[in-house]
Amino acid sequence: MIVIVFFLLTGIRVVKQYERKIVFTLGKYSGILNPWLRFIVPIFQKTNTVDIREKAVDVPSQEAMTRDNISCSINAVIYYRVKEEQVDRSIINVKNLDYAMTQFAQTTMRNIVWKFELDELLAKRDEASAEIKKIVDEKSESRWIDVMSVEIKDINIPDDLKRTIGKQAEAEREKRAKIITSEWEVLSAKNLQQAAEMLATTPWALHLRTLQSINDISSDQSNTTIRMIPIEVMNAIQGINKKLWEK
Repeated sequence: MIVIVFFLLTGIRVVKQYERKIVFTLGKYSGILNPWLRFIVPIFQKTNTVDIREKAVDVPSQEAMTRDNISCSINAVIYYRVKEEQVDRSIINVKNLDYAMTQFAQTTMRNIVWKFELDELLAKRDEASAEIKKIVDEKSESRWIDVMSVEIKDINIPDDLKRTIGKQAEAEREKRAKIITSEWEVLSAKNLQQAAEMLATTPWALHLRTLQSINDISSDQSNTTIRMIPIEVMNAIQGINKKLWEK
């Protein structure tokens, strides 16, 4: 009796909510065990467990060549899950699903990277990821896989190329700085021109501006001595000087 009870207990299987168990009877597929307490016939039946949760599988770093013939190293992560209604085929038709997905993603990455120049690949990483996902998703339909996302994690380039890109970026920043400075100088010159025209049409405005400048200087805590001469005296001196030159 004890042997029979032990024999029956060995056939009990607990299937978790996120699992499905594929049953093989004498080596032949015979069904799927859904979540709950299940029973199989020991010795004659075996089970393989399939996790139907979304998986994140790291795609190893892969050497690739861009369209402008620059070698780079790229790695990614692929998110996928086994379709619940076809979990049996993921066991029967594919020996190592994770390995198969990473190898296929590596091949796809090389083909996609070739379509981009290095600057485009660095700036449009999301677009490259979308292209990889599209191809992997189309090809994995035959493997009963639902690809959720493919994300490029890192793009490594040679150190000498990094220094070159850094110099290029620095030159670009200096270029923008000079453009902004020149635009500011042009605007400042236009404002000065307008101010000069306004002061020329209103003589007293220049006199008031001079007094304001003197007031600003006097507020400064320094030992500077300012001697002021009325503008009328200067006009008189200029008039006398002009008459002497005429004689």
